[in-house]
Amino acid sequence: MQIILFQIGVLGESVIEMLHSLGKCTLFISTACALMMTPPFKIRRIIDQLYFIGVKSIFVVSLTAVFTGMVLGLQGYYTLAKFNSEGLLGGAVALSLIRELGPVLSALMVAGRAGSSMAAELGSMRISEQIDALDTMNIHPLKFLVSPKIAASIIAVPLLTAIFNVVGMMGGYLTGVVMLEVNQAVFLNSMIQATDMQDIVVGMTKPLFFGLMIAGLSSYKGYYCDILKKGVYGSESVSYATTSAVVISSVVILVLDYVLTAILL
Repeated sequence: MQIILFQIGVLGESVIEMLHSLGKCTLFISTACALMMTPPFKIRRIIDQLYFIGVKSIFVVSLTAVFTGMVLGLQGYYTLAKFNSEGLLGGAVALSLIRELGPVLSALMVAGRAGSSMAAELGSMRISEQIDALDTMNIHPLKFLVSPKIAASIIAVPLLTAIFNVVGMMGGYLTGVVMLEVNQAVFLNSMIQATDMQDIVVGMTKPLFFGLMIAGLSSYKGYYCDILKKGVYGSESVSYATTSAVVISSVVILVLDYVLTAILL
């Protein structure tokens, strides 16, 4: 009986700790978003973060997109061929990219490339006491460090998603029309007929939330790296925060994708 009570106590402690972390993270992101909308606006820092998050992610996003589109074209062709519906290939590729794969895969790429760097940067500043120095100089650390990252991520991720969609469709065109010899006019007409404004709105709404979560969660993990895990300090805490930021951001993106899809359908 005592063993059962002990296990229940451990489980309850874990749940309470998880809820505490969730509440603290929510307050952290909410505060950073509120500070983002109050003057003085850190335009230069936002532009710097846009370059880092957006411009430097174009290559990896485009590379992922072209092969995703090619795989979609290849798999879609052989699936549709079973029903003699190869002419619908363009629409299948376009809808898959615009509604689901474009937003999710581009967000995952940004989380892996930029999110990890955000966590590592803030973690290094935390253990070297640079964040405490900002407090000493009466500079709000969240407004100076976190808010520009969130603002830039909210802007950059939808733009990267749009690039992903365009490049992915080019990859699908390459496979479907050039390699598998689907009629070009039929492919493009199917793509145009299958997509409407609602699909585009859904596909471009998701990245707004993904961008918020990537920057918010990654910054939170780095900002509090010194207290994330008991017994982990110094450079080891930065490593833990970086890994944790990528994993949590990726999982949240997938869960949030399902929730938004259920709401926006």
